[in-house]
Amino acid sequence: MLSSLAQHLRRIFGRQAAIMVETKNVPNGNGVHTDASPKPLHTVNIPFERATFGMGCFWSCDSLFGAQKGVLRTRVGYSGGKSKNPSYRNIADHTEVIEIDFDPEKISYNQLLTLFWNNHEYGLTTRIKTQYQSLILYHNDKQKEIAEASKEKEQQKRAPEQIITRIEKAGTFYPAEDYHQKYRLQHHKELASQLKLNPQLLQSSHVAARLNGYLVGVGGVKQFDEEAESLGLTKQQIEYVRKYVVDNEGGGLTC
Repeated sequence: MLSSLAQHLRRIFGRQAAIMVETKNVPNGNGVHTDASPKPLHTVNIPFERATFGMGCFWSCDSLFGAQKGVLRTRVGYSGGKSKNPSYRNIADHTEVIEIDFDPEKISYNQLLTLFWNNHEYGLTTRIKTQYQSLILYHNDKQKEIAEASKEKEQQKRAPEQIITRIEKAGTFYPAEDYHQKYRLQHHKELASQLKLNPQLLQSSHVAARLNGYLVGVGGVKQFDEEAESLGLTKQQIEYVRKYVVDNEGGGLTC
């Protein structure tokens, strides 16, 4: 029989994800049942689409999108230019961007665009250097059509200001350095250590994306309480994160 954690997870993500975190009452080779701690939910095998946005400093938007319902993974990096192998210290003609893997059954591309338009730190109507410019990189013709229509609608709202967001086809994405990935979560060193986050998981982990948002208040207490058990966290980890959600909810995001 599945534990309450796995049952809860199955309701959200299905049988495969439930099996991945089911750790209680598992017989070992001698037929003895163990009672291991929950395992962090790093991997979710769900069909997804990808969105890529540039909207200023990528630390804040990593937290913003990471805790949205339906977002599976996030990673930050550099894209939009033509130079090879950019870095933070040598970004050349690229822009700081976030890649978002999302479940279109839970959150739409249009909903992501609404967050995009409403959460720029700068650069939406003011021309700034390429590193922080407003940028939508579409991955297919449907996204291009939706983005262009969304921009036109947003322009009508903001007139007489002129939106200067670029809409271009997605090209090569260069992941940012490790210390940029899940930047807020990495400041909670003990928690990050307990989650066993390595460079790969900093870019691909589901639970890391969620906590990177929750720790700065994104999503709010109600949503965290509904989801916390399904993330494969221990009771102590849930209590720790919840305190920060309570303290930071509604506080806004800045880099």
